Amino acid sequence: MVPSDESILTHLRRGALEFCVLALLQRGEWYGLDIARRLSLDGVLLHGEGTLYPLLARLRRAGHVETSWRESTAGPPRRYYTLTPDGLQALETFRATWVPFRDAVDSALEGQQS
Repeated sequence: MVPSDESILTHLRRGALEFCVLALLQRGEWYGLDIARRLSLDGVLLHGEGTLYPLLARLRRAGHVETSWRESTAGPPRRYYTLTPDGLQALETFRATWVPFRDAVDSALEGQQS
């Protein structure tokens, strides 16, 4: 059976999405819905909000993000997410690991020897 594009993307997202969220939060504080909108722009990283909020909860429990509630002029209070020092360390570790991993995958896909 040949895997579908969506099946492959699902597997790739599982490993990388949390670090994409942390990278986004490195730029500043974000509201959950704004995170979802930003990460779903291209339809590749995020395929709907349903996976984002459980991920944000896991990141909060792991101590990688902190949250704060703010009143909103457009409705109920909103939860904002910020990166913690532990979250920044996790992101830096991912970045250091990602580059050689990405290069190895690219090399394998291009049929080159390392």
